[in-house]
Amino acid sequence: MADETNTTPEAPESTQAPEVHEFKAEMKQLLHLIIHSLYTHEEIFLRELISNASDALNKIRFRMLTDRDVVDADAEQRIDIKLDKNENTLVLTDTGVGMTKDDLLRRIGTVASSGTLEFVQELKKQDGPVDASMIGQFGVGFYSAFMVADTITVDTRHADKDSQGLRWTSDGGGSYTIEETDRTERGTTITLHLKEDKGEFAEEWRVKSIIRKYSNFVDFPVHVDGELVNTVDALWHKSKSDITDEQLTEFYKFVSNDTDEPLGHLQLSLEGVVSFKALLFIPRKAPRDMFQEDYKYGVHLYSSKVFIQDDAKNLLPDWCRFVKGVVDTEDLPLNVSREVTQNSPVLAKIRKILTGKILGLLEEWAEGEPEKFATFSKEFGPLFKSGIQFEFEHRDQMIDLFRFESSIKDKGEWTGFGAYADRMPSDQDKIYYVLADGREAALRNPNMEYFTANDMEVLLMTEPVDAFIMPGIPKYKDFDLVSIESSDLKLDKKKKGGLKKGETKKLVERFKDVLGDRVEDVRSSDRLVDSAVTLVTGTAGMDAQMERVMKMMDESFEGSKKVLEVNTAHPLIKNLSALRDVPGQEERIKEAIEQLYEGALLLEGSLDNPADFVRRMMAFMEQSTKPAPEEGAE
Repeated sequence: MADETNTTPEAPESTQAPEVHEFKAEMKQLLHLIIHSLYTHEEIFLRELISNASDALNKIRFRMLTDRDVVDADAEQRIDIKLDKNENTLVLTDTGVGMTKDDLLRRIGTVASSGTLEFVQELKKQDGPVDASMIGQFGVGFYSAFMVADTITVDTRHADKDSQGLRWTSDGGGSYTIEETDRTERGTTITLHLKEDKGEFAEEWRVKSIIRKYSNFVDFPVHVDGELVNTVDALWHKSKSDITDEQLTEFYKFVSNDTDEPLGHLQLSLEGVVSFKALLFIPRKAPRDMFQEDYKYGVHLYSSKVFIQDDAKNLLPDWCRFVKGVVDTEDLPLNVSREVTQNSPVLAKIRKILTGKILGLLEEWAEGEPEKFATFSKEFGPLFKSGIQFEFEHRDQMIDLFRFESSIKDKGEWTGFGAYADRMPSDQDKIYYVLADGREAALRNPNMEYFTANDMEVLLMTEPVDAFIMPGIPKYKDFDLVSIESSDLKLDKKKKGGLKKGETKKLVERFKDVLGDRVEDVRSSDRLVDSAVTLVTGTAGMDAQMERVMKMMDESFEGSKKVLEVNTAHPLIKNLSALRDVPGQEERIKEAIEQLYEGALLLEGSLDNPADFVRRMMAFMEQSTKPAPEEGAE
């Protein structure tokens, strides 16, 4: 609802001739530097002016805790902005502590210090880019307004009752003037006479959007032409006990532009080596563009409730890009533009703390709220897992939180390495897994047959990211992680009913003769129960799922050779062995071996030429469906 109160004072009358003061430093050069080198966006000027106004209001609020003998002791503490499109002006007024003449000379004139002059002279000697962080010590934020204004007038009166109204005026050239006025109100009014091509900053919609972006959470109400603009509370500065669930949801929707409630949140207020406050949220659903390269991070960086940066990538690791919220620190050594923060050691410390706290929250969910953690794993598991490739300090903590489906669990249930290890029989010392396109594909994998027959659990890794992370996780605590497709898989329980050793050797040799260098090796299988053959990973190869992913990324990628394992207890394999002693069956045996090999390729999704496979299948079907010859016929 619009606030019709307008506390902006009328322009005071001058009571004496203006004093002209020359800037001691090379002001024109410095202003040129401010306008063209330090600020990425012109709109930053309004953030700077509102920040200064908020500081002035905080000073009077603090003073009045013990001393109310000030000008306008009962005045509402607020910031007002008046816009005039016809006059092309922006007028900002605060009811803060105000300034004395000494303040105008020293504080607004800080830019004219000898240190600034030395800095500008040093710049003349440099050919490289401006080190903006060095300029921050000179506090030239006020002068950013000259990016949009031809002339700036500052009318002010200090809170002391014997103070005098004053006016400071400058066009950003080599001088400024100071004169006394008949101003009676406490505080400061800054009038920007906008440049001809900067009329957008006299438009309500433009100014309001800037305030909501940069200054929405300052401590005091900000009105534009009588309407309150900053309507959302800075919840991260409140005690946890003072915040309702409804407020948290409203705040989350404000910072995230999401319409759903968040899955959960984390609120921090830390003081020590680095001090900061944070209010972070984990969304309920993953955004569709989460894996795109240009995805915008959702954490906003503030300094004392003043917006510094959105898309703050340095505050969290990449696997946390889905997190939304706010981080606010007074420790950040900001440069004059408050934008170049990438190399700040403060941010590095905050990042380390936040990462640990977020992992701690996820551990709490995994332990105490399994349904919530299952939702997190379903929505953000792939991105979370991908972080293991770059995260070293929190590696073990993250691996404990990885979740997969299992061969002994119902569809949709999740489990981790730790729970698997707790369920293992005492005589098992390995954790087994299989990579696949999905649960059904994993369970149909011929290499699962031994484990199913012996009631041994296998983790079903069905997300594409699993194929990338598993080569980098050889062990979980004291247990080796072993793919059931590994060629050197050692299985304790041998099956019975296979061919004799000599028959097996002869048949394996025949397979090798037919397949040649298309396979790394052919050997008898201990893992197959119902299938005749299977392909497993060679000594230096990748799992079939990993190869499929690599081929999707690079069509020219050629996978490594596989090992073909033969189930010598299967009736088909026994039949082939028996055919070796039947004259004239060499071609038939060869065709059967080719069909078995290509069938294994088909099952793992890597059969490149199905035409020969289908032709051969039709020939076998034709042979098997011929009518039996009549008795006595040749």
